[in-house]
Amino acid sequence: MARVLIADDEANLRATVARTLRGEGHEPVEAADGVEAVSRLRRGGIDVVLLDLSMPRLDGFGVLQALAEEEGAPPVIVLTAHASLDNAVRAVKLGAWDFVEKPPAAETLLLRIERALEAARRREEEARGGGPLERIVGSSAAIRRLRETIAQIAPTGARVLVVGENGTGKELVARALHELSPRAAGPFVRLNCAAVPVELFESELFGHVRGAFTGAVGSRRGRFERASGGTLLLDEIGEMPLAVQPKLLRALEEGEIERLGAERGIRVDARVIASTNRDLARMVREGRFREDLYYRLEVVTIEVPPLRHRREDIPELARHLLRAACRETGRREVPELTADALERLRREDWPGNVRQLRNVMERVAILVRGPRVDADALAPHLSGSAAFGDPDRGPLAEAVAAFERRFIQRALERHGGNVAAAARELEIERSSLYRKMRAMGLRPSR
Repeated sequence: MARVLIADDEANLRATVARTLRGEGHEPVEAADGVEAVSRLRRGGIDVVLLDLSMPRLDGFGVLQALAEEEGAPPVIVLTAHASLDNAVRAVKLGAWDFVEKPPAAETLLLRIERALEAARRREEEARGGGPLERIVGSSAAIRRLRETIAQIAPTGARVLVVGENGTGKELVARALHELSPRAAGPFVRLNCAAVPVELFESELFGHVRGAFTGAVGSRRGRFERASGGTLLLDEIGEMPLAVQPKLLRALEEGEIERLGAERGIRVDARVIASTNRDLARMVREGRFREDLYYRLEVVTIEVPPLRHRREDIPELARHLLRAACRETGRREVPELTADALERLRREDWPGNVRQLRNVMERVAILVRGPRVDADALAPHLSGSAAFGDPDRGPLAEAVAAFERRFIQRALERHGGNVAAAARELEIERSSLYRKMRAMGLRPSR
């Protein structure tokens, strides 16, 4: 979830908003005045700012001016009891993303935060270059057909089942369907069905009310409700518990969900896209997936080809991923992949597909020095990838990930949690370090 800075001089309001944010799984960070807010923002790691315009020492306009000088500043939602058209126009001119009166209704505030996060993500992707279809890299006939299918289906609002092996880019396809649809301005919410414990699944998908179970100290929206007005991706739908499937079917048929413990339903309007690497038709025959739900989900099916079936795309894709890896790791010059290196890449089977190729290119960006990467320089990095199959499951990947996490954690500890200082020591960009920290669940202490 997101780390949200609440900059307001009213302690009671900060506490109320913080409780609301925690109930949705966000991490609130508080600042009592504008100077404290700017100081906290300059340490980085903030995803969204809730900003009061009237504060001591430095008002909200001053904070907005300070943020305008920062590259990659988070979106700002202005909170003020002094709402006026003049203030709204001035705040927007200074870079505010949205403007609401306080005290804001919880549902309104959470919806604005979701949309701000989605807008920030789109902005980051646009900065990297290319639209939704251009981010699906390749020139093979299979990829051209895939892009054409997405462009045809996206505007219709039809439910889609995206099928493909691990690492083929099913989420990328789902995001393209969302961004090319009339719902593009709404939230894109993902739920990995394989990662949610069975006992928490219903609450995670549909939400719960206070007292619904031990530990439910407040009400919380589920992923379905949060996706209203946008798109819900049910990733690895084949892992959804059978007991929850009838409730999902009802939501699809009636457009209504019921929070766990609630007495009344809630209308929702979300496009549902499901993805899987499983044979759902076979699971239906074996009684492990509901037939009626299967047919509701597969209105349209999109198959994402494995990398070994489109080897002609590998050189273009490898160069693209290497450029991205250099950017992520702060390496300024992108080395050239020689002809023999590209041929070696083409010969690999890539059981982990694009995700596996990305991991190889990330290792190349970090570990191979010099302006060129030939087959000999590439070989050691392939031996730890293609030989072990899916990089998400192999023991080498786990060891490398654990080492990298410890390495970054120790650098942060040496610098007292100062991310900028740790990034300088590690010789990577501060924004790259923040992305790694978020992925690893590490938080700066200052």
